[in-house]
Amino acid sequence: METQQLHRGRLIDHIQLVVRDLEASHAFYAAVLEVLDIPVIGTNADFFFADELVVSSADSPAALGVLTGRHHLAFQAKDRTMVDACYQAAMAHGGRDNGAPGERAYHPGYYAAFVLDPDGNNIEFVFHGEAERSAPSVVIEF
Repeated sequence: METQQLHRGRLIDHIQLVVRDLEASHAFYAAVLEVLDIPVIGTNADFFFADELVVSSADSPAALGVLTGRHHLAFQAKDRTMVDACYQAAMAHGGRDNGAPGERAYHPGYYAAFVLDPDGNNIEFVFHGEAERSAPSVVIEF
């Protein structure tokens, strides 16, 4: 059987979503991130961020007054139970169903759920199945 490597943390530095209603997005993402055990580490009147994700209002200087449009973001879950819990948290905080938790045909063991966030972004929660990670995360200090 051929093995496959997945790399995380070497391609994307950060993702910024510019949203219509920062308060609604904060409630949605804070609930999901809590389940994922990822803290919101910075907030301001016009943005919040957690790890690589930055969410800001159109009034934020970095947004230049323009919404980002529809994107697909996939968050890593530690197991199927976490996928289910993320889906429930998202649905309870303004998310709309875009694919209930279940196995997908992408590769054996791929278990995911999809919701639309308050701005219509397609948010996925995914567990790739049992695998060995080389490190829990990439840590950058400066």
